[in-house]
Amino acid sequence: MNFIEPLFQKVQRMWVGFVELLPLLAIALVVLIITWLMTRVLTAVLKRSLKNSKIRRSLCELFDSLITVTVWTVGFLIAITIIFPSLTPAKLLTVLGLGSVAVGLAFKDIFENFFAGILIMLRKPMRIGDFVECESINGRVEKITVRETYLRKTDDQLIIVPNSFLFKNPVYVLTDLSLRRFDLVVGVAYSEDVDIAREVIRSALEGLDDINQQRGVEVYAREFNSSSLDFTVRWWANSRPIDMHKSRDIVVTAVKKALDEAGIEIPFPYRTLTFKEPLPLSNHNDNESV
Repeated sequence: MNFIEPLFQKVQRMWVGFVELLPLLAIALVVLIITWLMTRVLTAVLKRSLKNSKIRRSLCELFDSLITVTVWTVGFLIAITIIFPSLTPAKLLTVLGLGSVAVGLAFKDIFENFFAGILIMLRKPMRIGDFVECESINGRVEKITVRETYLRKTDDQLIIVPNSFLFKNPVYVLTDLSLRRFDLVVGVAYSEDVDIAREVIRSALEGLDDINQQRGVEVYAREFNSSSLDFTVRWWANSRPIDMHKSRDIVVTAVKKALDEAGIEIPFPYRTLTFKEPLPLSNHNDNESV
C-alpha cells in the first residue's frame, strides 16, 4: 500500500495547483470575452463603413476575416501568457515562427491560392458577372473566394478554378467593355471583281440592328486561298457570348443573301489535276482510243 500515499500526494498537489490557477483562468476568460466583443465591434464598424462603398462584397468578407483572425490571435496569445507566465511573447513568437515554416511547407498550395485570391480581389478589371477565358477554361465569374473562383460556362456547367491558376496565366476578360470586335472570313471566286464583291459585303452589313454602326464595318481583301479570294469582315457588337452568336448569325445570313442576289459566286473547293504526259481517251462503245 506504499504506492497509495505518493499517488494521493500527487493528486493533492495537482488540485492545489489547479485552485491556485483559477484566478488566472478567470482573467484569461475575461480577456477572451473582451476579444470576442472587440471582434464584434470592429467587424460591425467595418461593415458599416464599407456598406455604401464600391468595394466588392468578396473583398469586404476578406477584410472581415482578416480582422477576426488578427484580433483572436492577439487575444489568445495574451490569454496564454496570463495562464502560463513562463511563456513570454518572445517564446510564443519563436514557437509560432517555427510552426509557421512547417505549416507553410505542408500547405504551400493552400497559401498560394489564398494570396492569389487576395490579389485577384484587388484587381478591378475582373468583376462578378464578367465572362473570362484562361487557357482552355472560359465562363462567367459567379463567385471569388480566397481560395478558388467559380466560373459558370454558357452551358451552365460550373468550374471551380484555383486562384493560383488564374493569377499565373493570362486571363482574357471578354466583357471588360460593352462592345467587342468580331471577325469573319468570306471567300468569293477568282472570276469575281474584287471591288464589287467588297462593296456588296459592306452594304449587306450596313443597317443591321445587332451591329454597332457608329464603330463602322470593315472589309479587307485577306489572301489568295486555294479556291477563293478571301475577305476579312470586321464589325462591333455587344461583348457577351450570346450577343456574339446572334450578331455572327445575322452577318453570315446577310452576306450570303447579298452575294446570291448580286450573282457573286461563293466557290466550293476546286481541284485541278495536271499530268506530265498527254492521256489517251478511249471510247467505251467502240474501244477506240482518241
